Amino acid sequence: MSARTSIVIGTGVAGAATAFGLARRGVTVTMVEAEFDGRATAAGAGIIQPWSSSVDGEFYRLYAAGADYYDELIRRLAETGVHDIGYRRAGALVVNRDSGVLDDVEARVAARAADAPAMGTVSRISGERARELFPPLGPDFEALHIAGGARVDGRALRAGLLAASQSLGAVVVPGTASLVSAPRGGWAVAVGDRVLEADSIVVAAGAWTDRVIEPLGLRIAVEPQRGQITHLRVGTADTRSWPSVHPVASHYLVAFDDSRVVVGATRETGSGFDPRVTADGQRQILENALSVAPGLADATLIETRVGLRPLPKGELPIVGALEGFDGLYVNAGFGAAGLTMGPLVGDRLAAVIDGETPPPAAGLLAPVAAHR
Repeated sequence: MSARTSIVIGTGVAGAATAFGLARRGVTVTMVEAEFDGRATAAGAGIIQPWSSSVDGEFYRLYAAGADYYDELIRRLAETGVHDIGYRRAGALVVNRDSGVLDDVEARVAARAADAPAMGTVSRISGERARELFPPLGPDFEALHIAGGARVDGRALRAGLLAASQSLGAVVVPGTASLVSAPRGGWAVAVGDRVLEADSIVVAAGAWTDRVIEPLGLRIAVEPQRGQITHLRVGTADTRSWPSVHPVASHYLVAFDDSRVVVGATRETGSGFDPRVTADGQRQILENALSVAPGLADATLIETRVGLRPLPKGELPIVGALEGFDGLYVNAGFGAAGLTMGPLVGDRLAAVIDGETPPPAAGLLAPVAAHR
C-alpha cells in the first residue's frame, strides 16, 4: 500500500532528498527540523568524485550511482523553479609524487569508466599542467585529471531540496521531534505541544537517529564522527573553474566560486556530540593542505566548519523500513559520502514508501533489523 501522508524527521541531505522524492510523487509531507549544532550537511565540502576511491563492492556502486544521479536531480529541481544548488563540474585532480601510486589509481579508474557516464574524459597530465589548473599546488606532483569531477555546496543543496519540496506542498515544522504512541495505534511524532500523524514516518536525523528511535527501545548503531573543515580565501583569485584535489589520502582540497578553497577534513571517530573546532584538528587540516598546496600559505582563514557525520557500524548506510514497526523508516549512516549518495538514496526510499518499487530482500532499502 502506498503512503499518501508522510513525516520526515531531519532536513539534512538525507531527509530533504526523501521529502522531495515523496512530494514529487504526490505525497503530503511534513518535515521536522531541530537545528542541532554540528549537522553534517551544513559542513560538508561536497566533492562529487567517487571513481578514484579505493572502496569497492556495493558501497562503490552506490557511490558512483549517486554521482551519476546529479544530472537527473538538477533537472527535477529546475522543474520546481530551483536552479542553483552550488553544483559545478570543474574536474578533479588525483595527485601524488609517486608515479606508481598514480598508476594504480589510473588503472582503477579506467576499469570503472565504462559503467560511469558522469566520469568524463580521464587523462594523465604533467605537474606543470596540474598547477595551471590549480595554481597553489606544490611542485613535483604527477596528476590524473578526471573531467567529470564535481562539487556541490551542501547548504545550497539542502536549501534547494527544501524549496522544491515546499513548492510541491510540503511544510517544515521547527522543533525537536519525539516518537510517541499514536492515539489510534502505531506511532506519531510529538513536536512541542503538537502531535503529528501520518501514513509513514521517516527518521533521517543523521548522527542523532538513535536518539530519535530510543522510545522504541531500539538502536541502529549510528554514531557521530567529527569532521573539521577549514575555508580559506585566496585573495581575489578566480577559483570558479579550479578542480578538486585528491592526494590519495583522507584529506582533499576543493574550490568554490568566491575565491574560496575548502580543505580538510578530520575523521574523529569517538568524538561524541561535540561540534568544537579543536587546536589539533586545525593543525592537521592546515599541515595536510599546505603539504599539497603550499601556495595557500598566504590565504586568509575564513572559518572552520564542524559536522558530526552519521557513521554506521557496517559499510552501507542504514536505509529502509524498521522491522516490526509498520510505517516507520530510517535513512541514515552515510558517513562522509552523504552529499554524493544522499540525493539518490532519498529518492529511492521515497519510491519504496510510495509503493512505486518493492523493497529488496537484502542490502540497501531492505527491512532494517534494529537492535535493542
